[in-house]
Amino acid sequence: MSSHDVAVLIGRFQPFHKGHAALLEKALATAPRVIVVLGSSLQARNAKNPFTWEERAAMIGTVLDDELKSRVSFVPMRDYYDDARWSMAVLSAIEGMTQPGQRVALVGYLKDASSQYLNRFPDWEFIGMPQQGDFDATSVRQIYFEGEDAAVTRVLLEGLLPISVVHYLKGWARLPHFANMQAEHLSIESKKKKWGTGPFITVDAVVTAADHVLLVKRGFAPGKDLWALPGGFLESRERVMQGAIRELREETGLALLETTLEGAFRSAAVFDHPDRSLRGRTITHAHHFDLRQGKLPEVAGADDAAEARWTPIAELKGMEDRFFEDHFNILNHFLALTN
Repeated sequence: MSSHDVAVLIGRFQPFHKGHAALLEKALATAPRVIVVLGSSLQARNAKNPFTWEERAAMIGTVLDDELKSRVSFVPMRDYYDDARWSMAVLSAIEGMTQPGQRVALVGYLKDASSQYLNRFPDWEFIGMPQQGDFDATSVRQIYFEGEDAAVTRVLLEGLLPISVVHYLKGWARLPHFANMQAEHLSIESKKKKWGTGPFITVDAVVTAADHVLLVKRGFAPGKDLWALPGGFLESRERVMQGAIRELREETGLALLETTLEGAFRSAAVFDHPDRSLRGRTITHAHHFDLRQGKLPEVAGADDAAEARWTPIAELKGMEDRFFEDHFNILNHFLALTN
């Protein structure tokens, strides 16, 4: 008889590979009920997170028979880029799915610093597993997106993924999402070879006026056609606010004096989560400017922005899955969009 009532498995599973399958098998052997927390959910697709949480749940479901499926539940979890807030959200979700007094186990593999989140649940018994093979999801995505010979790619993937997931990915490769994510992956890898992986310093501008916020639509990969904050890389002789104002003007054409923008400045915050950007270690300084005026200034997309527009703040929460990288979280920080 199991000594636990529930086993929790946390991961991104992008995609679900044999190492993940071993963890799931251990979780099913640990407790009669398993809750799989699917990280990096509720956001736009990108080369690091190409599959939605629903697609990942379906992917995992392919390795389970009907009896096992009845024992497994899935919980989508957004990236807060704030470890304390994220762990509280996970705890709240699990508490909402369990009964008081139930014994919870956390099954996982402490890989490196990226796995330290597993230590944030001291009330759950941690059941560790050894590494299952010398590979990870990053290497799987490289094979999937970079393989030029379909037959060779399939053979390589069969060594790393459950065969049912190989079939799933073969079907997914016929969808339009594959070509978009492949192009983004190749673009990012090319830029990494040219510029390295950081650390980089960037600046962003959160500009509000009359219950609207100024957004741009990205014109190029990564994140082509996703909504973002006006911003970019800091130049060598700039202060961070100067850089934010320069990028704001270049991408939106906002024709306000620098002194006007400085007078509208309300606060700034640094966003430095190691995983916030696909381009590498990128630390951004975001600045909030509140124009507090009834008439919205004219704007137009330019430079790296295909479009610029004033968006009602009330609409932002419904746009979470259309934002570039962590820009929804930056807006959430300044504008309190979610709990």
